[in-house]
Amino acid sequence: MASKVELVVEVKSPAEKLWTAMRESTELFPKIFPEQYKSIETVEGDGKSAGTVRLIKYTEGVPMVTFAKEKVEVADDEKKVVSYSVVDGELVSFYKNFRVTVQVTDKGADGAGAVVNWTMDFDKASDEVPEPDVIKETAAKTFHDLDDYLLKN
Repeated sequence: MASKVELVVEVKSPAEKLWTAMRESTELFPKIFPEQYKSIETVEGDGKSAGTVRLIKYTEGVPMVTFAKEKVEVADDEKKVVSYSVVDGELVSFYKNFRVTVQVTDKGADGAGAVVNWTMDFDKASDEVPEPDVIKETAAKTFHDLDDYLLKN
């Protein structure tokens, strides 16, 4: 049965700056979130366009997962939207389908701040699989922590 989880996060950073940082996540996230990411590497593609496959290795502190392979399905810099599916790793045993879509928009006309719309579509592999609350909480924390980093740099 298909399920959806949505999250809206408001940040102080301008949409363009936040979007650029997210698009540079392969290099940036292991540097600014060493407690979460051991490494992120591009396995196929250019690292940003649709069709790209990335291998994400998590630290011991991240619950339930050691790695994930994700495939970029949509990458639209003009609309600031990216969508990817998890194609390998522990999450695949919990969820038959697992797709995340992120869109960044300006909060106001003056460019002060942005809104991140994060959506996760998934199908649980079984009824025993817990709701993905940890994933949603981690996403929210990541957006807030990224905003803090960008405001200081």
